[in-house]
Amino acid sequence: MYSGNAALDTAYGVVLTVLPMILAFMVLLCLIRAIKGPKIADRIVAVNMMGTLTMVIIAILAVKMNEGYLVDICIIYAMISFLAVTLLTKVYMGVYAERKSKEKWREQNK
Repeated sequence: MYSGNAALDTAYGVVLTVLPMILAFMVLLCLIRAIKGPKIADRIVAVNMMGTLTMVIIAILAVKMNEGYLVDICIIYAMISFLAVTLLTKVYMGVYAERKSKEKWREQNK
């Protein structure tokens, strides 16, 4: 990260400090969307976005702190986030299919 140019190093330092704060605020906005909805699909997308923003924050911290192990943590977090969103989607699809079959059964038995 040190280029030998003091002004450039200062600019990088400011950007790599302010950007995680902005992204953390965006994570809070996604958390609000995940809680309020209005639909399940919006909630799933918000959870996915929270995972993505968290990975970006970890990657920025890896560059700022010059710590390579944070990149490994970021990759592991990406896999866990992917599995979580996939699981949420699968559960939602199962609930949706069950609801539709119950509605169809009710219509047939009227």
